[in-house]
Amino acid sequence: MSYKSSIIVDIKKNIGTISPNIYGHFTEHLGRLVYDGIWVGLDSDIPNINGIRKDIIEALKVINPPIVRWPGGCFADDYHWRDGIGPRDERPRTVNIHWNSIETNEFGTHEFLEFCKLIGAEPYICCNVGSSTPREMREWLEYLNYDGNSDLAKLRAKNGHPEPFNIHYWGIGNENWGCGGMMSPKYYAYQYKKFAAFAHSFTDQELYKIACGPPAYHYPWTRGFFRNLCENKIIGCPWRLPLVNGFALHYYVETERLATEFSEKQWYETLQKARKMEGYIKWHTRIMRYFDKKRTVDFIIDEWGTWHKVEENTEEKWLYQQNTINDALVAAITLDIFNKHADKVSMANIAQTVNVLQALILTKDSKMLLTPTYHVYDLYSSHQGAESLKMKIKTTKKNKIPLLSGSCSRKEDVLTVTLVNSHAKKPIKTKFKIKGTKDYIIQSWKILNSEEIHDHNTFEQPNRVAPVKREPQIENLVLPPASVNLIQFKVK
Repeated sequence: MSYKSSIIVDIKKNIGTISPNIYGHFTEHLGRLVYDGIWVGLDSDIPNINGIRKDIIEALKVINPPIVRWPGGCFADDYHWRDGIGPRDERPRTVNIHWNSIETNEFGTHEFLEFCKLIGAEPYICCNVGSSTPREMREWLEYLNYDGNSDLAKLRAKNGHPEPFNIHYWGIGNENWGCGGMMSPKYYAYQYKKFAAFAHSFTDQELYKIACGPPAYHYPWTRGFFRNLCENKIIGCPWRLPLVNGFALHYYVETERLATEFSEKQWYETLQKARKMEGYIKWHTRIMRYFDKKRTVDFIIDEWGTWHKVEENTEEKWLYQQNTINDALVAAITLDIFNKHADKVSMANIAQTVNVLQALILTKDSKMLLTPTYHVYDLYSSHQGAESLKMKIKTTKKNKIPLLSGSCSRKEDVLTVTLVNSHAKKPIKTKFKIKGTKDYIIQSWKILNSEEIHDHNTFEQPNRVAPVKREPQIENLVLPPASVNLIQFKVK
């Protein structure tokens, strides 16, 4: 037996442009993400480009990564940028207090920015507010962006980069309600204004300043930050609001089970938590717009993903976790929510890129594999920069979640539809209709699913969960259980 549903796409009802930055990534100095995951050094036997793993570069280029956030995360608010420049053999070895490890500082500003250039991504740097000063931040920006005859610009040239980096995206603190300083929203708002006042771009382009938002459930932080940013003036603070261009929330789908060991009930519980993202987007943007009626501040989710229980008695630690088809559905459901709210969400950064939390890539020595979540990003890449369209779905629910969900976008004459069947065991039979035109043909259908809900890719079986092509069809469309589907049409 299959469940029945229906889908109606209206190509004349546009929600907004899907910012490519919604498909962004996050790279923190945590566990084996940077070291072994991205950076292996110039002397490594693993093929590399100036110390950066070549297989990672090639894999990420395929999915067209728009932006990468660095160096944290909690690490950012104890990071001092001068430790990570100059000759690598002269850089200090420091203690990473958040993740209980030694930081060699081999991978610093220049290495990160070269990594971004190699994969074709825009850098998004998060600066230290918790344990630093506006002066240190301002000097980092001068080092990065100033195209003149200052000592810091000459130091940048001495370190191998005479031209300015022209950094545009700048985060002012991270989780300052917690690991970034244990601040109240009022205190952070005052600290933010002080730092933002000295966050000079040193270029002709205005710096895009991103403020620390709350954990998803904490609405008082959003309200408190904007109230104190405006100094208790709900109306009439237009000259202050431009100090902030983006406001960044964090939300993790946290579970109490291992990544690969869960019941069918826990399968649905995880997907139900993923769907909460939509409510958080609606409520936080509503609070923001109460203070910012002209919508001058963008809404961002610069940390999100699954966070499973860490496996004990293993050599892996520091939030390394496997990645099943369940994680892939979390990614797809979340990205579909972002697409449907393209008028609200301007950037999102999954946590994290390699070897940590909901990673797209896992490595072990010279081996590398692509996770099911990576394949979701590959399937969804066509949404980047497209126009999000209204799509109405009628479906049944199981364990309080709609079994069928998705999003739709159009770029020129290509209509991209992504659909998720959340049922762990049953297919969904779907009627499909496109309003606004009769001139369309289906071009392709790709499916990401697996025979068993615990399936994941391993170094012994790296392609156990990977997309497959199906014969394009529109009549009697049957979506397999536990699947992510990409269907593309040519329309006029």
